[in-house]
Amino acid sequence: MNTQRLLTALALTGSLALGASLFLIDGPWSVHAEVASATADGATPLYYRDPSGAPLWSAGPRKDEDGRDYLPVYDDDQAAPAEPKPQQPAGSRKILYYRNPMGLPDTSPVPKKDPMGMNYVPVYEGDDVDDGTVKLSPGKIQRSGVKSEPVERRSIRVLVKAPGTIQLDERRVSVIAMRAESFVQKVADVTTGTRVKAGQPLMEIYSSAVASAAAEYLSTINSKTTGGVEAYGRGSRQRLVNLDVPDQVIAGMERTRVAPVTIQWSAPRDGVVLERNAIEGMRANPGDVLFRIADTSLVWALVDVAERDLGNIAVGQSVAVRARSFPGRAFTGRIAVIYPQVNRETRTVRVRIELANPDAALLPDMYVDAEIDTADTTPVLAIEDSSVLDTGTRQAVLVDKGSGRFEPREVKLGRRGGGYIEVRDGLADGEAVVTSANFLIDAESNLKAALKGFAEAAPQASDAGHATGEHK
Repeated sequence: MNTQRLLTALALTGSLALGASLFLIDGPWSVHAEVASATADGATPLYYRDPSGAPLWSAGPRKDEDGRDYLPVYDDDQAAPAEPKPQQPAGSRKILYYRNPMGLPDTSPVPKKDPMGMNYVPVYEGDDVDDGTVKLSPGKIQRSGVKSEPVERRSIRVLVKAPGTIQLDERRVSVIAMRAESFVQKVADVTTGTRVKAGQPLMEIYSSAVASAAAEYLSTINSKTTGGVEAYGRGSRQRLVNLDVPDQVIAGMERTRVAPVTIQWSAPRDGVVLERNAIEGMRANPGDVLFRIADTSLVWALVDVAERDLGNIAVGQSVAVRARSFPGRAFTGRIAVIYPQVNRETRTVRVRIELANPDAALLPDMYVDAEIDTADTTPVLAIEDSSVLDTGTRQAVLVDKGSGRFEPREVKLGRRGGGYIEVRDGLADGEAVVTSANFLIDAESNLKAALKGFAEAAPQASDAGHATGEHK
């Protein structure tokens, strides 16, 4: 009787689907209504989902733990009832599609939830612009810390750093060597490292060749016949000069008219004794070096500049040299010579810098670090180095167009230095460029481009399925 009343009620309400079946289970009758594959209006559900939005699905009709029926999900391309879209107030923007709330490349033309139960985010008309710009809300700009600065003209200060060593000035080194066989009679109290003055006595030498030339010269100038004629004594005097006899010794002979037994050799310049080989009583052959003296008031800094920086340096540029022995002191000099050769192993070019060294603080073979100032006084269009998005093959910046819109633009860059980069093409003076959080904006633009590509590809795939008669 109860079964008859139930069948009558279902028939009166018109909700009995075709293909409903009755089952008898050990006693009383119970009815299980199974929805047919084709509903009353001809739409076919794809699957059934949990009514509470939980990530549960079913291929056929079923109920949840609370006894609620699972909701059918229809093919979007069929004229089947779908979830009603939320009513938009008059004058509101049109919703283009809904995107995954977690940023995944998944879109939907109708409202839906992700497996975590989160609602898909609507994308309104105007949010996606086709002019190549990226649009962000004021809140997102504030949270991301986006900062923009106008492009200005400024002088680019480029510092080329290079290591090097201190070397003696080749033009300020003197050697005392005998030009004839000699004997060292006496050596002054001078040792290696002693600082000497020009004209300071170093040693006394006896040489038979020098004594013979001195006697000949004195006989010429003392002769009554040739003494008054300067031309006669010129040849014998030149012989003394050729033997490297000091000028003051020759002048003393002309004044006293007496040839000394030993000749006193003195320092030819102010400097430091680098080498002392003279020993009392020794025999010195022609060409033997007895003293080596160097003037250290001016020294060289020989630095190795990388090959890539060669185009930024020139003769005459100012250089600051810092010795590792004096970390708080800088020695100022200028580039004197750029050697015309590249080191094959290190790919560097040697540069000579002349430095004043009045207090002899810089010593030969001392390590130094040079900073070559290659600043150009001509102002150029420059931006902060943090503004550039560099992929290795192309460089781009984000131009702030106002109202939360940012335009990616490719630029051509020049010199770098002092935290700024020269812009040779792509920007105009006064344009605002993003200097902070530009990588976040770039990531946002890539995400929106991907979502837009998926949204455009979905209708095309659906149309292709209809054309071939295929359905999932």
